[in-house]
Amino acid sequence: MKVEIWSDVVCPWCYIGKRRFEAALDRFEQRDDVEVVWRSFELDPSAPATGVPGGSTERLAAKYGTTVEAARQMQQRVTDAAAGEGLDFNIDVAVPANTVDAHRVIHLAERAGLQGAMKERLLKAHFTDGEAVGEVETLVRLAAEVGLDADDVRSLLATDELTDAVRADESEARALGISGVPFFVIDRRYGVSGAQPSEHLLEALQTAWADSHPLAMVSTGASDEQACGPDGGAI
Repeated sequence: MKVEIWSDVVCPWCYIGKRRFEAALDRFEQRDDVEVVWRSFELDPSAPATGVPGGSTERLAAKYGTTVEAARQMQQRVTDAAAGEGLDFNIDVAVPANTVDAHRVIHLAERAGLQGAMKERLLKAHFTDGEAVGEVETLVRLAAEVGLDADDVRSLLATDELTDAVRADESEARALGISGVPFFVIDRRYGVSGAQPSEHLLEALQTAWADSHPLAMVSTGASDEQACGPDGGAI
């Protein structure tokens, strides 16, 4: 079974959703038969490569046309939700960033079988460590931490390589009607929008598995009389 997850590395609910999905997957009996693929989605493709830390409350208030106090309450709710999943959010030190290069590095990591580790490191870097995930040298260092070759990453980021892969993911998202993230697509048949509780994600996995692995009846020649039903059975 294949689960594709569209998300961004500067999306708080994407990090929370990742943890909730992992909790669901841990409880899924067929977890060893699940392939997880991380797909690119940029919340703000027009954002500059990097900004300065701080001021996130004011930016949030401006984005949603609300007061600074209301924005602060929104941030606290998401921080509390993250803490409930064992995540330590430090939103005040988060550095605004354009994420296209981060997504390119995630695609590069997929080739080495390190996509999940790269995704996790970038999310933690942004939300916990206050790293500038839009800067080349930061990306090179973070990628090296998870096992990628630093020179390969630096060479990649000096070109447009894998930008087409990022754009392809985003084009697919539009075709599938995805307008917000995280968004989970299971076997291209089931979609789950948002950082749903792990119980809901587990139910989606179980439903998709049952749908793709229906019970096959085997005829043994035995009579149906040798079974009990709601009306009882023959003795």
